[in-house]
Amino acid sequence: MKRRQYITAMLAGIAGAKVIPAQTAAAKNPIVLNCDLMVDPAREKEMLDNFHNVFKPAGEKFPGYIDVKMLKLRTVFQGASQAGVNYRFQLTYESEEARQKWIKSDVHKKVWPTIENTLTNKNYTTILFDSV
Repeated sequence: MKRRQYITAMLAGIAGAKVIPAQTAAAKNPIVLNCDLMVDPAREKEMLDNFHNVFKPAGEKFPGYIDVKMLKLRTVFQGASQAGVNYRFQLTYESEEARQKWIKSDVHKKVWPTIENTLTNKNYTTILFDSV
C-alpha cells in the first residue's frame, strides 16, 4: 500500500513540475534589467530584509512579473567592475511595457526606496537586455 502511495505522490510531483515552464511560456522574449548597486556595508542586512520581505512580495503580484534576484558580487574574473559595486539587482518581466507599468505604480514608488535608501551612491548603472 505504501508503495502505491509513493508512486502516486511521485507522479503528482512530476506533473506539478511541468506547470512552471508553462507559466513562463507566455514570455518568449522577456526583458532583463540589471542594476549594479553600491550597498552601504553597514546597511546590507537592512537592504536584504527589505528586498526579501517588502520589494519582492510586492513585485511578484504585478502582471508580467517573471523573476527578481539580488546577487552579491563574489569575484571579478575578467575585466573590471565599477569601484564600490557589491550587488546586482536583476529583474525579469514579460515585456518592457509591463515593467514600465510596474515602475510607474504607487506600489513601486513605495517599495523601491526601501532598497535605494541603503545605497552609498544612487547614480547606479542600469542596463536593460532583451532575451533572445
